Amino acid sequence: MIHFHVITLFPESIEPYPKASIIGRAQAAKKIKVSFYDPKKFTRNRYGRVDRRPYGGGPGMVLEPDGVLRAAAKAMSRRNLDNREVIFFSTDGTQFDEAMAKRLASNPRGDTSRIWKHIILICGHYEGIDARVQKILKAKKVSMGPFVLTGGELPAATLIDAVTRFVPGVLGKAESLEASRVSSPEVYTRPEVLVWKGKKYRVPKVLLTGHHAKIEEWKKKNRGS
Repeated sequence: MIHFHVITLFPESIEPYPKASIIGRAQAAKKIKVSFYDPKKFTRNRYGRVDRRPYGGGPGMVLEPDGVLRAAAKAMSRRNLDNREVIFFSTDGTQFDEAMAKRLASNPRGDTSRIWKHIILICGHYEGIDARVQKILKAKKVSMGPFVLTGGELPAATLIDAVTRFVPGVLGKAESLEASRVSSPEVYTRPEVLVWKGKKYRVPKVLLTGHHAKIEEWKKKNRGS
């Protein structure tokens, strides 16, 4: 099992996603586990305040380190410190891709314990998180793409989804992994002829032939390889 620990100011914004569909079934089957930690509940500020103005000036507010670090400490308590990943979402981080997802899902030691890996995901908001958090936790900076979002919750949900697909037993068949099957961006199902607003849209004839070699050739061509 992989245990994802999500540190976020707004857990309610992504809590429903890991409970649904394939990810939800993976949790029910104890293939993964997702926990949330709200820095507002860990800060020592009596009013629960977690943001401050940035030193040196600048627009917006910055998440102060105390609440985030204390939330991270809670997430990492009683954990195997040798078998964890701490990820800090940042626009200047390493680009997240399929290879990273597969590595995060790997179990190099073949550990058969109930939980064999912990992945701590730190979600920023506003103008970001005090940079000392990433340095103290020795967190890996990860970027989800060449764009800026209002917070790290969507990146966290995306990473959980992408990594979970590589956890053994989550998908019904190994062939469901895009990288390991011969597929096409175009897929079709019934009806064979779809009539929409007076116009007919047909399934490609080759897919109806039952000729496996020709079908595989068509799929490879549509994959661009």
